[in-house]
Amino acid sequence: QVQLVESGGGLVQPGGSLRLSCVVSGSIFSIGDMGWYRQAPGKERELVATITSGGSTHYEDSMRGRFTISRANARNTMYLQMNSLKSEDTAVYYCNAFIMTMTTISKMYWGQGTQVTVSS
Repeated sequence: QVQLVESGGGLVQPGGSLRLSCVVSGSIFSIGDMGWYRQAPGKERELVATITSGGSTHYEDSMRGRFTISRANARNTMYLQMNSLKSEDTAVYYCNAFIMTMTTISKMYWGQGTQVTVSS
């Protein structure tokens, strides 16, 4: 059984920063590409950033330069450092990962999400 657990969300003022974490646990053989997505009220879930197992990154244009995705493979953890936050960054942030377990081929898993609210 595989679990992805996000943490680090909360309420922050415009211009502030937050660091999200996503910890993967379970009977893991390997973790491939990972990513952060977000969903604002009334909107579809959208990509924020992705990172490969080798550390190559991709950002959506509106987040590039403000957000930094990283991962610590030895700790099965991914991070999202968010700076210069704006009200439009308010959303539930989800992590996902392609994971191969001891008994299954690689497939995508999602976390339960963490709320980020940017407001004065």
